[in-house]
Amino acid sequence: MVTRLNSLSEIASDYDAVVLDQWGVLHNGSTPYPGAPACLAALKEAGIRMTVLSNSGKRAEPNATRIAGMGFGVDLFETIMTSGEALWQDIATGRVTAQRLFPIERDAGDAAAWAKGLDVSIEAHADSADAILLMGLPDGAPPAAFAAVFDTAHVRGIPVFCTNPDRASPRANGVTVASPGTLAHTHATAGGTVHFYGKPHLPVFRAVEAALNLTPNRLLMVGDSLEHDIAGAKAAGWDTVFITGGLHMAAFGTEMTCEITLARLAKAACAPLPDYLLRELR
Repeated sequence: MVTRLNSLSEIASDYDAVVLDQWGVLHNGSTPYPGAPACLAALKEAGIRMTVLSNSGKRAEPNATRIAGMGFGVDLFETIMTSGEALWQDIATGRVTAQRLFPIERDAGDAAAWAKGLDVSIEAHADSADAILLMGLPDGAPPAAFAAVFDTAHVRGIPVFCTNPDRASPRANGVTVASPGTLAHTHATAGGTVHFYGKPHLPVFRAVEAALNLTPNRLLMVGDSLEHDIAGAKAAGWDTVFITGGLHMAAFGTEMTCEITLARLAKAACAPLPDYLLRELR
């Protein structure tokens, strides 16, 4: 049975730590959600341990800067784990050996900033790369704009490293935009090699557990994606809170509707039901 909440504080103290998604939970990409900063400040005051787990192609530090710039104190979170950070660490430690990366990025320069400290080159053309780094998409860019890159990857047999498995991301005023996961899944379906970093894949959840030194049954995931936050956390053995006012805001309208809507969305995403529902972080 799914329980509806009025506030995260109703259950936060039942867990040793609360893990929060970033986009769609803390902010919409440009502004924080109205009650989120005060909610987290109150939880911190109550002694609740918190961390952020984000399907962001960027490293942890720029995400911490973004979050702090939106009014969330830098001392709120014990750690920030991103999918981009996870790939960076794997290259730094030699678990991934790709050295010449052709980037698909949201803003020019994102890949160069991400690669600082690594012995890799950011290539200007896919023909000279030994891997594609799929870390972001410019807002409004049609997926077809990158078809030639994926054709090259397929013909040359080089892998795609996707550091943002999300298929869509929320923006202001209930708008959603295509995210890198859409392209990555299409490429994989066509027979291309894709290495996904981030939710819902288990390693990133285990990385958070290790960073916090906690067992799965003591962790609570708060997210707005049934496919990534909820399915991934449930598979890891965590309890979950689903935010209805994020990615799926349009489906739920201004109020949380009946469980039929939730069941329909979960079925479409091949995801389990969450343990709790909350309209927005408060």
